[in-house]
Amino acid sequence: MKPVVSLDRREFLRLTGIASGGLLLGVTLEGRSIDSAAAPGTAFSPNAFLAIAPDGSVTAVVAKSEMGQGIRTAVPMLIAEELEADWSRVGIRPAIADPKYGDMTTGGSTTVRHGWLPLRRAGATAREMLVSAAAASWGVDRSGCRAENGSVVHAATGRRLAYGDLAERAAALAVPGEVALKSSSAFRILGKPLARLDVPEKTDGSAAFGIDARVPGMRFAVVARCPVFGGAPKSFVADKAKAVPGVRAVVRVPSGIAVVADSTWAAISGREALEIVWDEGKLASLDDAAIGKMLEAADSAEAIRARRDGDPEKALQGAAKRLEAVYELPYLAHATMEPMNALASVTEGGVEIWAPTQSPQWAQGVVAQAIGVPKEKVVVHTTLLGGGFGRRAFTDFVVEAAEVSKAAGVPVLVTWTREDDMRHDLYRPRSRHRVEAGLDAEGRVVAWTHRLAVPSILQQVFGSKPTAKEDDAVEGASDLPYAIPNVAVEHVPVDPGIPVGWWRSVYGSQNPFVNECFLDEIARAAGKDPLALRRALLPEGSRLRKVLDAAAERAGWGTPLPEGRARGIAAQHSFGSYVAEVAEVSLVRGRPRVHRVVCAVDCGQIVNPDTVVAQMESAIVYGLSAALQNAITIERGRVREGNFDDYEPLRIDAMPEVEVVLAPSGDDPGGIGEPGLPPIGPAVANALHALTGKPVRKLPIATEA
Repeated sequence: MKPVVSLDRREFLRLTGIASGGLLLGVTLEGRSIDSAAAPGTAFSPNAFLAIAPDGSVTAVVAKSEMGQGIRTAVPMLIAEELEADWSRVGIRPAIADPKYGDMTTGGSTTVRHGWLPLRRAGATAREMLVSAAAASWGVDRSGCRAENGSVVHAATGRRLAYGDLAERAAALAVPGEVALKSSSAFRILGKPLARLDVPEKTDGSAAFGIDARVPGMRFAVVARCPVFGGAPKSFVADKAKAVPGVRAVVRVPSGIAVVADSTWAAISGREALEIVWDEGKLASLDDAAIGKMLEAADSAEAIRARRDGDPEKALQGAAKRLEAVYELPYLAHATMEPMNALASVTEGGVEIWAPTQSPQWAQGVVAQAIGVPKEKVVVHTTLLGGGFGRRAFTDFVVEAAEVSKAAGVPVLVTWTREDDMRHDLYRPRSRHRVEAGLDAEGRVVAWTHRLAVPSILQQVFGSKPTAKEDDAVEGASDLPYAIPNVAVEHVPVDPGIPVGWWRSVYGSQNPFVNECFLDEIARAAGKDPLALRRALLPEGSRLRKVLDAAAERAGWGTPLPEGRARGIAAQHSFGSYVAEVAEVSLVRGRPRVHRVVCAVDCGQIVNPDTVVAQMESAIVYGLSAALQNAITIERGRVREGNFDDYEPLRIDAMPEVEVVLAPSGDDPGGIGEPGLPPIGPAVANALHALTGKPVRKLPIATEA
């Protein structure tokens, strides 16, 4: 049965309007209202707008942030499919931050899965109105007409009217009571490997990222921030900085001391000449050892009970064999290709921002509060993002630019150097995990306990104390998918004071590492094949079991390998998708070398298969960098690492061969930006365990080899 959507006539007419003879179509969903009069378009949850011009071109306003994940192609594909648009005539326009678009935050791999029905409904509603307009023009029954590639065709006579010729008449029609969506078997755009719409401009250099933003009369700035978290300037002398050619001003802002100049280089040179005395604050003596002791103390601290099935303690006591392990994972930086930056112009009339942000509306509200203006007086333009990975969901870099502009009295582009970016990040939290399992005499897993010590991101960012019902830190731990009768998962929030934030796949990059590595330890202790153990703990026909089988088959699980190589396997369900990965690994001069990765993914119905493959590959290389060689370390309250020489991404000569197996189901789409990351670390660690006989319990792996 086809899904349908009903729209009230009065509501629809309120949301539509005519501009330049074209059709402006707005749809309200989930109770959010849309102001159709606002150019360039109208939004609906989750943030889509459709405009058909008199020349027949179609424009979709994309209210989500494009940071390399393909949103500016996926969103118009969803609309164009139901619209029966001519794909070659479909264009895009980024939205300006506004509540009329609903939630514009880009994160959690949600754009396609939340927009799967609403975006298609927008296209379908327009399609049906255009068909009705054509039928009225010809004086025929609309049942004899169909939409096809940007036109409406009358089947009996072969007559054809282009959408542009029908737009004005369609805009005057009543909304149909029901709009049927196409079955997946009728898709001609969705599921096809279409070229991404943003590739040409990124190829010829015309693409505008945040760091490319320019307005008349602007200046450039950098900020000197205290090297210790929580510290602040005690005093400073700006004379030498002001003497640097090109430096225009030195101003104090809440985040530090800003140097404003005619160029970014002049601003950096001026900052180097500043004389600052810092009040380093209470974290000045904090180091890795002290943080480790805080996490270790969680073993005996009061915990939040996140999950409890059966009686784990009793099952452990009666187990034929007990296993225990402690896993430790480090802080990680986001290390986006484009460092943080934002252009702000603060005037008497309000604030205008150009920023590579994942959260334009959040930034809008925070800037309004910081500058002291009404929220509606803050305009936020979202540029292309040179990588996000969760870092650009936060607003610190945006509000800082507004504060510098206000203090300097001119539009200012604030740019962070790579060292600024690395040492003033909001890091993936450091964590410690104590896990224990019990096996019966037949080697079956009868008990599983997991106590994790880690900061809660939500608690640090929003002040919301974790509870058993709402605890972000247990994501990927409390939802352990394996059928074990007695399970306990507990969380001890430990916050050493290092700023933390969402990092690609969030806690899914930590807790599943523990789950999947410990499962391999259990398998070897029970004398079982790691794949066979997982299959036995998953119901037949489950989507996670399906991708495990697909990855194992393509990787040749169980077949001989060259001497000195081994395979490891891991799987995880996250963000609505199911992913399993097999890594083939050796040791070269004592260091891990990953030769091949096979990734099987079930993300439900696929919008663009090329994007799915690209995102799996991207997650794998990002996850390999973290698992093999990345860690943020703390000394005297400072981050030691500052650039890609000491926080090194995986180099091209170390990149393994990656094969992605698409195993789609008929389910609605899941996310693809993050689910490919959780399995890669444990897959590599499990391969090393198979190769050396020694489990990997601490990341990064390179330091353990």
